[in-house]
Amino acid sequence: MNHQSDYQYLAEFRFQIRRFLHFRAGVARKAGVEPQQHQLMLAVTGTPEEMTTSIQYLARRLFIQHNSAVELVNRSAKKGLVERRQDQTDLRRVAVRLTPKGEKVLRSLSEHHRAELVHAGTELLTSLRPLLRGRGIRSQVSSRRTGRRIARRAGNSARSRNPIA
Repeated sequence: MNHQSDYQYLAEFRFQIRRFLHFRAGVARKAGVEPQQHQLMLAVTGTPEEMTTSIQYLARRLFIQHNSAVELVNRSAKKGLVERRQDQTDLRRVAVRLTPKGEKVLRSLSEHHRAELVHAGTELLTSLRPLLRGRGIRSQVSSRRTGRRIARRAGNSARSRNPIA
């Protein structure tokens, strides 16, 4: 990536992402929740049925540390958005679930976001298209996937050596 236009395309794409996230944060705050609480509720609801919505799972999905996830769940529980329940399959774990109030807030926020995505989605796609058509993008994407596979394998082997991780 050495052409000025490539950087302009990247800058525009990043701007469009940030613009949507800024909109989303404002809508969440108007609804009386912090943006991270909205993300938490979405992660809880979006968890596949066969999985437990544990603190560890939520921390991974939200890209935050375990202790930060605990605090986020605590703050959200105080607001009545989520509740903790003992996991029925592993009594050592706590499962996080939305309360009826949390479901109502999430439903309202999702309606606002869906409407905004009609506009923002078009802008995001428009800004992404030139990047995907760019020179060498396939080789860059391919090498990134290979790098992720190598990192995952390294992480899995490290976990297998360290049962506490």
